[in-house]
Amino acid sequence: MSASAGTGVFVLSLMSIPICYLFNSLIYNNSADAFFFAGCTTVLILAISVRFMIKKKAPADPLFYVFAVHAFLSVVNLIIGLEQDNIIDGFVTFYLKEADPHINTAHGHMISYWDGCVHYLMYLLMIAAITWGDSYRAIGLYWVGSFLMCAIVYILGNAVGKYGTLVGPLFLLHMLYISMSVWACFRIFSQPSTRDLQRTNIQEAERKSLLHRPLDLLFIVYLIPALAFCVFRGLVVLDCSSKCCQDYTQQYEPYLKDPSAYPKIQMLVSMLYSGPYYIITLYGLLVPGCEWMPELTLVHSGALAQAQFSHIGASLHTRTPFSYRVPADSQLVFLLVNVLYALVPQALCYRCCSRPAFFLRPTPEKKSE
Repeated sequence: MSASAGTGVFVLSLMSIPICYLFNSLIYNNSADAFFFAGCTTVLILAISVRFMIKKKAPADPLFYVFAVHAFLSVVNLIIGLEQDNIIDGFVTFYLKEADPHINTAHGHMISYWDGCVHYLMYLLMIAAITWGDSYRAIGLYWVGSFLMCAIVYILGNAVGKYGTLVGPLFLLHMLYISMSVWACFRIFSQPSTRDLQRTNIQEAERKSLLHRPLDLLFIVYLIPALAFCVFRGLVVLDCSSKCCQDYTQQYEPYLKDPSAYPKIQMLVSMLYSGPYYIITLYGLLVPGCEWMPELTLVHSGALAQAQFSHIGASLHTRTPFSYRVPADSQLVFLLVNVLYALVPQALCYRCCSRPAFFLRPTPEKKSE
């Protein structure tokens, strides 16, 4: 398939820049609903434009068009983040004034930057893979984890936080976007795996003990304190009366008590999902033949990368009230612990996906008659 389809999506996604500026100028005196109606109409027109531009040899995969729309919206989110921080002006000014207040929180800033940079890159990579006929399941699973973590925290935080009573009709548009994305997640999960290793390589990897796999041993040593850390922060946001929990909140992460409820939901999701993940991963690193390990680490590493980026950024952002920001004398420890907590799962994911022989089961040899 020609690369013109992917190039067209990239060009159309960049068209969101002049389109945002145009709509901000034209309907500055209209309602936010009119602004978003115009915006959604624009996205629909762009999607139709992509379809007609590549009508000679259109991609059969419907996710091509989903990711095309998502790429356009990712650039819009990047514009929102830049204007919120006063880096640019006049592109989405009216939207920031009239939209739901959740987007103007520190957490809203961070997910705008994450979607506008990391998700945008993943959309372009998956679109390129579809265009060239390659598999994009690995990137897709990483995006699934990142998107689901972002969506769960954002929706529940909006519902139970201090802005819960201010949910407006624009929230329904976000739900439509999330519904389409969840459908895309199921499509990615249903794609077949493309791993193909020789039987001898798998058998050799399975015969190695843990002492002969020093990297796996290091990961096991890491997983135990990581499990304790995610459970500990979950107890902190549940208002544990222990003195160590209260001291940790005051000295290192006062943002966990922010009334927006995003950090509270974030830590509860991590405790309920990352906690069991660490236990399952311990089993997978000890027992050979756990074929689900590479896919599971992809999803979790994407989710944790998004979660830690949003949490670290919001904890230090000026939009967070000063009393909930990380104290200056504790920032080094805060960054060291949280960055390490985010990076090690990425290394574990790379190990599982680049050398998956230990986690695979050898296929039975066919007997010749």
